[in-house]
Amino acid sequence: MKRLYALLIVGLVVVAAASLLVGEATLTPAQYLAALRDPHSIPAEVVWGLRTPRFFAAALVGAALGLAGAVMQGLLRNPLADPGVLGVSAFAGLGAALMIVLGGAVIPGGVEAAALAGALLAGGLLTIMAARFPEAEVLILFGIGLSSFGGALTALVFNLSPNPFTTAEVLSWLMGSVDNRSWTDLAKAIGPMLVGAGLCAYAGRGLLMLTLGEETAQTSGLPMRRLRIAAVAGAALLTGASVALAGVIGFIGIAAPHMVRRAAGEDAERILLPSALAGATLLALADLIARLIPTDQPLRLGVMSALLGAPLFVLAAWRAARSWRE
Repeated sequence: MKRLYALLIVGLVVVAAASLLVGEATLTPAQYLAALRDPHSIPAEVVWGLRTPRFFAAALVGAALGLAGAVMQGLLRNPLADPGVLGVSAFAGLGAALMIVLGGAVIPGGVEAAALAGALLAGGLLTIMAARFPEAEVLILFGIGLSSFGGALTALVFNLSPNPFTTAEVLSWLMGSVDNRSWTDLAKAIGPMLVGAGLCAYAGRGLLMLTLGEETAQTSGLPMRRLRIAAVAGAALLTGASVALAGVIGFIGIAAPHMVRRAAGEDAERILLPSALAGATLLALADLIARLIPTDQPLRLGVMSALLGAPLFVLAAWRAARSWRE
């Protein structure tokens, strides 16, 4: 595990350094020195006002989604589970789309608050289901139904959009981005993320017991009902805050746990922190690549994360299939 943590931390530091040093505006060594010496200079604004919060936004969202994905996979004992499958992302996107179409985008923080509210609504419904029905299959089926319903309502919002400009704005937001994110945006998201991460950490012992089987978990003496509720609520908070900060980002929640599972093992509690670090590195790298590819239109982060995360997930699935055959 020490080697895995070292690799993940080094990878994240390398991506962080590249994110601060590389961008559309090319800076000379003298300008980087000016950014360090004079916080009010133009180079300082580029490095500390634009690039740094953008990197931290991508890393925070990636870490939140990676952690939420690991929790969902451990809770449901399903390697394909993530908050998107359970409808949390769909309802967060629906909340944001409704706010934009209704003209609430002019309210500072209105779209972000609507996205978080949508995620909390879905998370609340899932929490009720988790409390009443301990079977993972029930939660999966209910989550898939929520996801489909949220997607259908979002399509209805598109269909009833008053003009093509509003439609384009909704589509652009749903495709995800951390461009122009400020320290204020990060401060708004960090609170729900910390609460969600705390709930996930609290549920970790229960996730470990679930890997040993439902009967073993029930006889372990742990408050499994409370731990299930904490896991669902924590994943919902992490996902909602992520969508509020960066829009809908796919594949990170699925891919990040699989990237580290081979080294971390099948311990559902042990894999939580490595999944968060892997998610942070993967999404920050995706944002860096999206910035560097020359295109007429800026590449959206949600598109790039899928292009980067999907092959990694396929590779992890191929390795898992080989191990099963052996």
